[in-house]
Amino acid sequence: MNVHMKSVGAARYVGERTPRKEDGRLLTGRGQFTDDVRVPGMLHVAFVRSAVARGRILGIDTAAARDMPGVQAIYTQADLAAVPVTFQTFFFTPAEAPVTLLADGRVACVGDPVAMVIGESRAQAEDAAALVEVAIEEETPVVTIAEARTGPLVHPDRDDNIAAEMGDEDSREAVQPLLDSAAHVVTTRVRHQRIAQSPMETRACLASPEGENEMTVWLGCQSPHLAARYIAQVMGLPQEAIRVIAKDVGGGFGLKNIPWKEEMAVIAAAKLLRRPVKWIEDRFEALTASSHAREQDVTLTVGFDGDARLQAAWCDYACNNGAWPMGEDANVAVHMFMWPCYKMPAYGFVTRGWYTNTMGLGAYRGPWAMESLVRETLLDKAARRIGIDPVELRRRNLLYLTDQPHTSTLGVPVEDITPGECLEKLVANVDFAAFRREQAEARKAGRYLGIGVATYVEPTGTAGSMAPMTGETVHLRVEPTGKVVAMLSTHSQGHGTATTMAQVIAEQLGVAYEDVAVYEGDSAIGAFGPGAAGSRQGVIAGGATWRAAQLLSEKVKQVAAHLTNASVEAITIEGGIVHVAGAPEMSRSLREIAEIAYGEPGRLPEGAPTGLEAQYRYQPPPMTMTSAAHCCIVEVDAETGFVKIPRWISAEDCGTVINPGIVEGQIAGGLAQAIGQVLLEDMPYDARGNPLAATFKDYLMPTISDVPDFEYLHASTPSQTIGGMRGVGEGGCIIGPPTLVNAIADALSPFGEIEELVLPLTPARILDVIEQRDVSGTRAPAAEAKSAAPIVEEAPLVEAAPVASSSIDGDWAMVLKTPMGPQEMVGHFDTVGASVSGYLEAPEGRQEFSGGTLAGSQLRFEMKVEKPMKITLKYDLLFEGDAVSGKCKMGMFGSAKVTGTRA
Repeated sequence: MNVHMKSVGAARYVGERTPRKEDGRLLTGRGQFTDDVRVPGMLHVAFVRSAVARGRILGIDTAAARDMPGVQAIYTQADLAAVPVTFQTFFFTPAEAPVTLLADGRVACVGDPVAMVIGESRAQAEDAAALVEVAIEEETPVVTIAEARTGPLVHPDRDDNIAAEMGDEDSREAVQPLLDSAAHVVTTRVRHQRIAQSPMETRACLASPEGENEMTVWLGCQSPHLAARYIAQVMGLPQEAIRVIAKDVGGGFGLKNIPWKEEMAVIAAAKLLRRPVKWIEDRFEALTASSHAREQDVTLTVGFDGDARLQAAWCDYACNNGAWPMGEDANVAVHMFMWPCYKMPAYGFVTRGWYTNTMGLGAYRGPWAMESLVRETLLDKAARRIGIDPVELRRRNLLYLTDQPHTSTLGVPVEDITPGECLEKLVANVDFAAFRREQAEARKAGRYLGIGVATYVEPTGTAGSMAPMTGETVHLRVEPTGKVVAMLSTHSQGHGTATTMAQVIAEQLGVAYEDVAVYEGDSAIGAFGPGAAGSRQGVIAGGATWRAAQLLSEKVKQVAAHLTNASVEAITIEGGIVHVAGAPEMSRSLREIAEIAYGEPGRLPEGAPTGLEAQYRYQPPPMTMTSAAHCCIVEVDAETGFVKIPRWISAEDCGTVINPGIVEGQIAGGLAQAIGQVLLEDMPYDARGNPLAATFKDYLMPTISDVPDFEYLHASTPSQTIGGMRGVGEGGCIIGPPTLVNAIADALSPFGEIEELVLPLTPARILDVIEQRDVSGTRAPAAEAKSAAPIVEEAPLVEAAPVASSSIDGDWAMVLKTPMGPQEMVGHFDTVGASVSGYLEAPEGRQEFSGGTLAGSQLRFEMKVEKPMKITLKYDLLFEGDAVSGKCKMGMFGSAKVTGTRA
């Protein structure tokens, strides 16, 4: 590829393959990762972990370990309880599971931290940890989703093993008639394996007390600002007391969104010891004791009319939350983004997350990626059954720009997405007819080629709808030297933000790219922002930087115009030189202007502040969507079941492309992970809850020989944000799996259909299709899963003895336990006979209702709400004396429990 590099002083940088600022330091070994940091008096941690998945702790014998050389302390949960910690999720809502720093009387998964040994060296801590004896009364664990439905409670204080639930079973009644009348009905089931995030740098934490309540924490994280806020909130400290530094981080992928049990235990230990304490996760821990992701079981049914147009769909989704999820999750985003880029008239779903005695669920690049995998593989299956080309089926159902604005069946508004246009760009650059001819000839020779296509839209740059997903701030200044300094709360784990933000600043301010320095990775600089999460940095930080540079440019022009007695409109800045139109002899360097702005305030315009600085916080539209269409070609060896990928083409629309090289690097990284998920990676558990892939000998990662040279097509449709950027970070990981699966299914079509997709598609599972027998040994478990006992639904409310209807009149202090966190409110009820009216009032406002009915002590009423989207809330409450309990059906958001007392 011919890469054109811009020279120093060039006027245009956005859209160019500018060399990355970070690479020289990182490639010469001058990076600073957490384990590179050394602090005087630093101690080291090794964790003692549970070897059983479920049980009661009978005793922890630390006597022998305490006598080992170098051991400074051994802590159990009883010791760390002196430092109160109340865990929260990424969204700053309470964690539902009873999460503690170390196991508190019980263990709930293999790898559960039971004790921590602190020594003068890591080796001494590990040697001592090996001598800690933990006696556990082992119990039968709950390992699979099927077992979670009917097995014992993972957390004894809960009513069931449902960690989170959304959707509405009742919506099936509305969808079913449409499915019954459809000309074609296709059902598919996908069982996605468990994934270990496996970043190059494992989790890492070094906590150093600096004062009575102050602490500096070096942390492998995705946002120092978010981590500092999280630590302060869960420990009940002022945020200013915690400084988090993360100069370099070797991959995050969602795992490092927030510090979890071990990192928080290290911070608590440092607080107790009053000494710096470091923990570096080893690779065994990283694979088996870091949060896992992706274990899901999904069944999707779709109806089509006679012209292969979508009519209706129903989805039943379940995911394994493990024992200690970093946030209980039913993954409603799977359903929110299943159909926004397609013309789907009707959709219903139920979605649940389940607790099990396995390692807890964490975020992973594109956490809702199942929506594309199950939808796009079903569309290809439908095309084969209906007898239509997969591309043509998509053309008949995809949204094009001419179809917008459009609102999805779940209320997601779309205005400027281009999935149809991306598909057309892909088709224009891939000769499908020529491939089909080559495919036919290859089959005659016993070679099996396949081609797969997938399309999608991805929500990026989400802002304002969730507590951490706020705007982004940039502090920008021209120093007296003429150099430009930017301080942001962005954070790179390979994202190249120091490069892209510098490109935006250089172009908008009119200075040389080499003269811009971007500082990030420290919660003490910049303002709060969640950093690398949700494909947001290019959109939100890019917009903030774009506008801040414009504001600073305006300040420079005002000062220069005053100094040269010219109009502001006559001033331009290019290559770090300030020019006056028509008077080249009056040109001055930016440094000269800056020296006056800082050092000679009397020469500035009257009332103008000294210095050259600008700050801007950008709050973009609530959601900016990215579109893409991908195509890949595979060859499947019918003798061995091995898959080769000779070609992969991406047509991506991420709006304004700041740096094509960085965009393509993000796509390629996601696609490499997609290939690993489809063909290689797997973290299985045995029946006793033991993880079976403890090393990279068993957990297979993609290598350079598995990943092809990707081809990139950019369809740049500016978004409605400042600068017109769209996010791109998670796209490859979302659209990659269905593209590859569809290509493999196409190659295998002479042998039959992949009726039930079980990942990874190992050679043995591919041979299942080729040889039409159970080579892999996975068909029987699949059948067992299908016949698993039905889900245990909530027990109906038990009606109490009738009481006078007037007894519920007045105010009640109530809590609605929603998936987004508890909502406190006041319920006011007025009864007239069996009819009830009243209102619910929360800090966000009051909403009235009427038409409620009271039968004995059971009250039912409905309320229609508009935000976050139009839904009808159906309350079913039971009053007993001065207590009220019950539930609220919240449409697609599932059921929420209601509790309260008379006010």
